[in-house]
Amino acid sequence: MSDRKQTVERYFEGFRRGDHAVILSCLTEDVAWNLPGFRHLRGKADFDGEIENPGFTGRPALSLDRLIEEGSAVVAIGEGAATTIDGATHRFAFCDVFTFEGALIARVESYLVPL
Repeated sequence: MSDRKQTVERYFEGFRRGDHAVILSCLTEDVAWNLPGFRHLRGKADFDGEIENPGFTGRPALSLDRLIEEGSAVVAIGEGAATTIDGATHRFAFCDVFTFEGALIARVESYLVPL
């Protein structure tokens, strides 16, 4: 597995554990996170504030179906589930596109579809 794919795996493991330090260690200082139709974030501080959504509790279950790498991009496709604060399970499919600068993630584009 390439170094960039390993970084993406570490990033997702950070979300599974709620480990902000691990997630942020994968990112450039000026990282951009685009969640089309929802919000656009810039910088580690904004990113850190979105790691744990106040509408949810606990840690998400995230499974990666595949990672595809070309040039400076890694695409992660998978499914997840999270528990809302009212106890409901929110299932979703995702496709995240990670653009790298060197060894770190400089841009994340997250496409989410409720299941």
